Amino acid sequence: MTEDGKRLLVLFEVRFRELMAMCDQQKLKIKELEGDLAQKNAELNDAISRIEDLKAKCDNMLTAQVLSVREGDLKNAKMRLSKLVREVDKCITLLNE
Repeated sequence: MTEDGKRLLVLFEVRFRELMAMCDQQKLKIKELEGDLAQKNAELNDAISRIEDLKAKCDNMLTAQVLSVREGDLKNAKMRLSKLVREVDKCITLLNE
């Protein structure tokens, strides 16, 4: 083999090793990124489930608020009706005298 051939072979070997090293680095980077992706997916799933829980709690609170307002209205209506009944009873009592 000639001197140029040996030099080219050595250069090829060096470049090949550099390429293999870069390949190994990229494999490590890919594994790291896959781990990060898995972690982010887990965080996303946790956030989604938390959002769903909070939506359910919000719906429950809104329902409770609507019911409490209705109960308050019902109590007020009963109180007004009772007041009217007492006034009517007073009037009937006055008429009977």
